[in-house]
Amino acid sequence: MNKNSLHFLWKNRHAAEGFRTGVSLHGHTLHSRENLKFLRTFQLPVPLIPAALRLAGWHHKRATGRDLSLDRVAWTPPLAPAEAQAVEARQIRNLGLEPIVSLTDHDDIESGMCLQGSPPGDTPISLEWTVPFGPAFFHMGIHNLPAPQARAIFAGLQRYTANPQPRRLAELLELLHQDRQTLTVLNHPLWDEADIGDPAHRATLAALLSGHRQWIHAIELNGLRSWRENSDALALAREWRLPAISGGDRHGLEPNANLNLTQAAGFGDFAAEIREGVGTLLFLPQYREPLRLRWFETVKDIVRRHPEAQMPRWVDRFLYECEDGITRPLAEIWPNEGPALLRTVFAMLRLAESTSLRAALRLAFADPAEMLA
Repeated sequence: MNKNSLHFLWKNRHAAEGFRTGVSLHGHTLHSRENLKFLRTFQLPVPLIPAALRLAGWHHKRATGRDLSLDRVAWTPPLAPAEAQAVEARQIRNLGLEPIVSLTDHDDIESGMCLQGSPPGDTPISLEWTVPFGPAFFHMGIHNLPAPQARAIFAGLQRYTANPQPRRLAELLELLHQDRQTLTVLNHPLWDEADIGDPAHRATLAALLSGHRQWIHAIELNGLRSWRENSDALALAREWRLPAISGGDRHGLEPNANLNLTQAAGFGDFAAEIREGVGTLLFLPQYREPLRLRWFETVKDIVRRHPEAQMPRWVDRFLYECEDGITRPLAEIWPNEGPALLRTVFAMLRLAESTSLRAALRLAFADPAEMLA
């Protein structure tokens, strides 16, 4: 029987007391490759994002004579693994808890691999695995792969993503399930990322759970999805008798908006708790901010300069698959960090860092249907 409890720190500032550890799941680093689809469909009452994309297309055609295809553009989050881990650990320690941070880059385990032994502590080797299934695809958080077998297991997951076979999916999930210290989480399950329509997505999700529920350990409540969607995900977890779990999905500088609270001293013990249906979720004050404002802040983090980061300039973090098939940083295609007009647009984005403008944006981005008491 599942024993989930859900807490909101703004309602109970003592919610973390009595727990030993805060577990941050689902955060991204510069090892993730992201596409621009979310920017192309960005619905904000501020036209700067669409304007930036149009300007980028105009400049690219002027420089190369070819149209800019957004499907060929990728970007990476700004933080290196150690930086991302530090952002999450700092927030957890500020709550008086010991941190465990599981970084889950898209189809990549390098964050966990490079952090093994430095800094010391419990550093899981994890990833967000892309799982094609029928007409859709899903993302699963695979946490705490056994270090000696991590690369071999990861290679098997990659092969499935490239060539999905239904029988092989069951075999891989069962393999992951056999290690009691590994955790398999169905991330943001109600997000129709394949754009097949909500009814078709939910039918495909039901088929996935019908055939593979026994090897999926938890349903994620996501820190960058709406409360309406998370409420439906919580109902989904109850329907399928799976525990709910927090996953923040951080891509920028803001630490995850939700955590897991536990008495466990290590990730293996935490995984055992979740597998037994026991979980305590904590939503943090940043989750109360308008979701569209938080997305906007993430976009600012993506395109701003980070002097202390491994890749300080946004043109180093944006990549383009050129006509010769080679993927290159935009810095190689656009010198001087892009055209002057585009730099001006990004400077206007950064104006939102002022307290007064942020307050105005908070009002502009507010969605009464999503406001949490």
